[in-house]
Amino acid sequence: MKTLFVKDLTADQIVTGFFLVHEKEIRNTNTGKPYLRMELGDRSGTVEARMWEQFDILAKDVNRDDFVKVQARVEIYRNKPQLSLQQFRLARPAEIDIADFLAHTPFNVEEMYQTLLTDAQGIKNPWLRQLVLKILCDPAIAPRFKRAPAAKVMHHAYIGGLLEHVVGLCGLAKLVAVHYPELDVDLLLTAAMLHDVGKLDELCYERSVAYTVEGQLLGHIVMELETVTKAIDSIPGFPAKLKTVVEHLLVSHHGQYEFGSPKLPMIREALVFHYLDDMDSKVAAVRSAMAVESGEENWSAFSGALGRKFLRLDRFLSEAPPESPKKDE
Repeated sequence: MKTLFVKDLTADQIVTGFFLVHEKEIRNTNTGKPYLRMELGDRSGTVEARMWEQFDILAKDVNRDDFVKVQARVEIYRNKPQLSLQQFRLARPAEIDIADFLAHTPFNVEEMYQTLLTDAQGIKNPWLRQLVLKILCDPAIAPRFKRAPAAKVMHHAYIGGLLEHVVGLCGLAKLVAVHYPELDVDLLLTAAMLHDVGKLDELCYERSVAYTVEGQLLGHIVMELETVTKAIDSIPGFPAKLKTVVEHLLVSHHGQYEFGSPKLPMIREALVFHYLDDMDSKVAAVRSAMAVESGEENWSAFSGALGRKFLRLDRFLSEAPPESPKKDE
C-alpha cells in the first residue's frame, strides 16, 4: 500500500516510494552533459525528477507508464518540489495498487450514470431521445463512458471525469432553459451528452491519461462526429435537417477556430452550449487549483490551464480586520 504521495512532498525530505512514470527523456545541460529527466506521479499529482550521474543502466528498462520505486531527495525548484533521484527500479506487480495512481471522481459513478439515463429518457424529441440512448446504452460505449476522463490536463482529468462533466452540463442545460424559455432544451441535452463522446477514443487511461495515436492525429471532434453520424444513419427515418443541426452542435462546441472548432456556433443552442461547456470546464480547473496548497495562505496553486492562481476567498474574508486607531483622548 502506497503511503507517500506527491502532495505530501516537502523540502529536504529523503523519500522512498512508488510512482508512475508519465514522461522519461535524456536531456543535456548547457555544457552538453546528459542527465535523466522523468515526470513521476500518483493520484495526487505529478512531480519532476532528475538524475545527474550513473543513470544509464537504471533507466534503460524503464519507460513511460511503468511503475517505479525510487529513493530521492526532495528539493524546491521554482517554488515547486522536485526529486533528485538517488536510486530507482521497476516496481513488482505485487507492490502496486492501481487505485493509488489514478485520480477518480469523488462521486458515485453508477448513480451518475443512472441520472444521465434518466435525463436522456426525459428528452421529448423522439429522434434525439433514440439517438442519445442508442449511444449511451451501447455495450461497447457505456463501460468506457463511465471510466473516461474529460481531458488530459485542462478539466475533469481523472477517472469518471467525463461522466461527471456531462451530468453537470445536463443540469446546467435544464437550468438555463428555464431562464431562457426560447431555447430547445432537448438540443442542449443532446449536445451535453454527445459533445465529448470522441474522448473515449482520443484518450487512453489505463495507467495515466494520455492521447492515443488516433487522438493525436484526428482529435475528439472529428472522432465523435464519425461516431454520432454512424448512429444517426442507423436510425431509419432520422430527419436529415435534424442530423445537420446535431452535427453542428458537435463541431462548434469549442466556440472559436483557435480552440479547435471547425465552425463557429451559428445556432442559438450551439452558442449557449459552448458557453456552458466552457464555464463548467473552467470552474473545474479552478476547483483543481484550489485543492492544492500552494504555500501561500490566501492563494491557490497556479493553474496552468487558466494561467493564474485564485484567491481563497473564505480565508481572505475570515481574517480579522485591523483595529481602528483609537482617538486621542
